Amino acid sequence: MTEDQLRKAHNSRDLWLALGLSLFAAIAFYFSTKATLHDLDYTNQIASALLHGHLGLQEKPPDWLNEMIPWEGKYYSAFPLGAVLSMLPVALLRETGLIQSFPGRALAALIAGLSVYFFFQLAKAFKGNWNNSSPIRPLALSPSRRVLLALFPIFGTWTWCNLGFGGAWQIALGLALLGQAAALYWSLAQPAPFLAGAFFALAFGNRTELLITLPLYLYFLWRQPKPVGQAHRLPSPANRSGGPTISTSSASEPHQITVAAFTWRNIKRAAQENSQMLIRFLSVPVTLGLLTAAYNFARFHSIFDFGYLHIPEVAQEPWYEHGLFSINAIPWNIYTMLFQGYESLAYFPYIRPNGFGCSVFLASPFLCLLFRQGGRYKIVAWLAISLLTLVLWLHGNPGSWQFSYRYAMILIPWMFLLVTGNGPPNISVPEVSLFAVSVTINAIAMWLFLWTDQVQP
Repeated sequence: MTEDQLRKAHNSRDLWLALGLSLFAAIAFYFSTKATLHDLDYTNQIASALLHGHLGLQEKPPDWLNEMIPWEGKYYSAFPLGAVLSMLPVALLRETGLIQSFPGRALAALIAGLSVYFFFQLAKAFKGNWNNSSPIRPLALSPSRRVLLALFPIFGTWTWCNLGFGGAWQIALGLALLGQAAALYWSLAQPAPFLAGAFFALAFGNRTELLITLPLYLYFLWRQPKPVGQAHRLPSPANRSGGPTISTSSASEPHQITVAAFTWRNIKRAAQENSQMLIRFLSVPVTLGLLTAAYNFARFHSIFDFGYLHIPEVAQEPWYEHGLFSINAIPWNIYTMLFQGYESLAYFPYIRPNGFGCSVFLASPFLCLLFRQGGRYKIVAWLAISLLTLVLWLHGNPGSWQFSYRYAMILIPWMFLLVTGNGPPNISVPEVSLFAVSVTINAIAMWLFLWTDQVQP
């Protein structure tokens, strides 16, 4: 077989393994969970209204949808436009009579399966050195380690339980996780700026705070090797000619950049050379951003008002005394995310999760691997985690009804980059052990929250 044939055969086997693992994850997730909050289908309700040309409901919603916003004779949702648009296919199915209720359980399983697929494929971004005795370039990670790492974000973290609730808030978090995983895949493993931008729009369309990670995706795409033999890059400090540095393209080239290269002239030149990439990546996010601004203005007469504080009685809740976002909220969020423990019982098993949060490290001991040394994307991943965590800690309410700290679902794709990059190429005993413990903890939590009444608000 030729080198090209061997590479195609390898990619074909890789694709079938990814699809099989994704299908397994979706089926396992579907039959292990019960969408106890599927009636809280705020985004689906507004999506149905959009199909009829309305931005909100014309009639009073059911009592259980108590977070709908009565405003100027209509009822609106505090969800951003992207979350509503994500539910348009579901609304269309209801309009045609193919489904009768919000399929929260099926949606959650679909999100889980697709997320596993993209996490498995994202591991392609971590490649080893050329093997001169082999006509193809081997992956640095063994298939078994890639399987473990792909399953970890769904079944080894609080995602399993929280996404399993199947309500609108949980589905939005799941879509944000999926959007980030896919955007990272199309930025790092298989660069495609338009698809990366589309999935980034899916992510921030469901969780607006993810907009702050935009420069990181642009950086990843900016530093990708050009498809030709030689690529123009930001000038290096040793280059005195004023022109761009010429380098040979290499898919394994590390993402490095020097401060000296950041001059206005150099940045302007690099922007011109990467203009097509910028246009392709930004086309969908910019369009969604403009539509969201118009959507907010049409409802609440301000492009920045999503309506959250217009929800009845929310503004009077004590944790929003200093506003929706406040530094006063940081201590409570830190405690919930990092230090809150389980409840103690006088009978077996003697502990159980608290329905309003617990430390992410108690929920997923696998996260202890975040602190290993090394990792190809370590600096960028920690930067993303730090920025997003700060925004989450500023929020007045750390999550209410949840297992662990549900908002931290949006951190998981960046945690994946860390634990994938700072570990060995082959599966190891510590990883298997921590993975098994994490899956067990989250399976028990999922069962307690979704299938029993042992954990109550």
